[in-house]
Amino acid sequence: MKYQHILVALELEGECNVLIDRAVSMAKLVDAQLSFVHIDGSHGEIYPELVDLQASYHEAPLKKRSVEQLNKIVEYTNHPIEHIWVGTGDLSEKIEAMVKDNKIDLVVCGHHHDFWSRIISYSKHLIDHSPTDILVVPIPVEEK
Repeated sequence: MKYQHILVALELEGECNVLIDRAVSMAKLVDAQLSFVHIDGSHGEIYPELVDLQASYHEAPLKKRSVEQLNKIVEYTNHPIEHIWVGTGDLSEKIEAMVKDNKIDLVVCGHHHDFWSRIISYSKHLIDHSPTDILVVPIPVEEK
């Protein structure tokens, strides 16, 4: 299948480079659009709509530090990014409409192989709600 629009679900951590590398590689291979989404779930759904930082001049519903981290991720990507959506709440509750409204045909997300991720998997919530293909990329455990 030739994907047209790839969406990367990002956490703002250093490990997201693994996801970005995989998504950029696939986007280049099939000449697909690439978009990012980051949902801050730490405070619940304060702002119900997603804001596209590429198209909006509104202030992002994120902390300043989160916006700075997101800007670093964009710089790292070194590939055109169609949309950078940000919001609050739970991505799994927004994914279906987001995929349909934006003709996204592949979602790339990560999965940590640690104790807590085995109990509470955010990837599983996305899988349960996504109406399109999902690539779940294992995120390596950082050595201390």
